[in-house]
Amino acid sequence: MNPRPRTDQIPAPRRPSRSRPLIASLAGAATAALVATGVLLGPGANAAEPSPYQRGPAPTSSSIEASRGPFATSQVSVSALSANGFGGGDIYYPTDTSQGTFGAVAIAPGFTARKSSMAWLASRLATHGFVVFNIDTLTTSDQPASRGRQLLAALDQLTRDSRVSSRIDPTRLAVMGHSMGGGGTLEASRSRPSLQAAVPLTPWNITKSWSGNQVPTLVVGAEQDTVASVASHAQPFYRSLPSAPGKAYLELDGASHFAPNLSNTTIAKYSLSWLKLFVDNDERYRQFVCPGPTGDRNVSQYLNTCSSFTP
Repeated sequence: MNPRPRTDQIPAPRRPSRSRPLIASLAGAATAALVATGVLLGPGANAAEPSPYQRGPAPTSSSIEASRGPFATSQVSVSALSANGFGGGDIYYPTDTSQGTFGAVAIAPGFTARKSSMAWLASRLATHGFVVFNIDTLTTSDQPASRGRQLLAALDQLTRDSRVSSRIDPTRLAVMGHSMGGGGTLEASRSRPSLQAAVPLTPWNITKSWSGNQVPTLVVGAEQDTVASVASHAQPFYRSLPSAPGKAYLELDGASHFAPNLSNTTIAKYSLSWLKLFVDNDERYRQFVCPGPTGDRNVSQYLNTCSSFTP
């Protein structure tokens, strides 16, 4: 199926912050040209400086689809015995210290799964300029609410008491997860609105309404999901989220519930772009998620509320 993109018109965000203030939308070729150069015009201003959190070269379709980004990375493990409130995990981080600190992301696996199921995505995101904590949960049967608490515990330990804390900007954090880990991502976002982004992947949760969530959220569903069907999970989750400060729904064409457990270019490139836009305030990535994919045969549906934010 071909994607059916739609941009919903929304009012100005109710909670503008220094990290996500509102500007007027720019359209068409002018927007594309400005995004490509990393400069956006705002009302009453001649030009805006690129985000101070911008990391790496300007993105292209090829660069965000590549299996590795521009940053060399290293890895350190946290044992279950030394983890506080979660089951341990692996931290992937850029070795470059010349560009300043990086945003950080915690990732949780799904029901019965372990961190190995999401290692491909964690390592890939790190090569694009994020510190990524790919965690195990306390038990593989932990429910979404518990997984949400564990994601936040992992972020706290990552930013306050880990070997890479000095490389992280603790004000720029995000959460991701698969299945019940995706449900946990929504739980974590509701509990901690200071998070900058959330990406639940084929999420499962018995709670269907997330109207109180204030974190920009990309919900990724799978068209052929028989475990957490999009009609019962991903789609109502997306609909219940408030339009501001930004949300999107991406449906993987012909994919199953377990699509996030194997290397998947579609998941990687749109997740990366969402994180870059909302964690790093990097407007160069807006083109890939707002308005989003057109003509991508791997995407059966894409919906969004494309607010515009200045650096």
